[in-house]
Amino acid sequence: MTVNQSAPIYPISVAAKLLDVHPRTLRIYEEEGLIKPARQGNKRYYSNNDIEWIRCLRTLIHDRGISIPGIKMLLELTPCWEMTKCPPEKREHCKAFIDRSVPCWERASTACAKELSQCEGCEVYVQAMKKAREAATGDCTSRSRKTATN
Repeated sequence: MTVNQSAPIYPISVAAKLLDVHPRTLRIYEEEGLIKPARQGNKRYYSNNDIEWIRCLRTLIHDRGISIPGIKMLLELTPCWEMTKCPPEKREHCKAFIDRSVPCWERASTACAKELSQCEGCEVYVQAMKKAREAATGDCTSRSRKTATN
């Protein structure tokens, strides 16, 4: 059975335990616009993709020393269509490409999400997260090797 990585299955308390953070940390990331958990009523639910993205955020913040405003600026400077070399025929229908005033990941509840059946399922979003995770994991691996040799 294949697990849908973008299915929101973890309530905030479980997500916080998986990430070894306080639930307030997840709320701060949401308030800052770095994550957008699914909501059912008043409750937040996180997917496996969300968990991986938050791990990347934590690596950027704690290991690389990038501030939350710095991360937001980096995300704004790199549009999703440039990360994956999105073809022109796909771009001409993409709301994030047409109206660049709002980053694509902030459009999860708009028309863009309906067209893509959730931004979390968007190949651009998923690939960008995978690349960020691989880069963060590579950094962690190389750091642990350096520490082990010293």
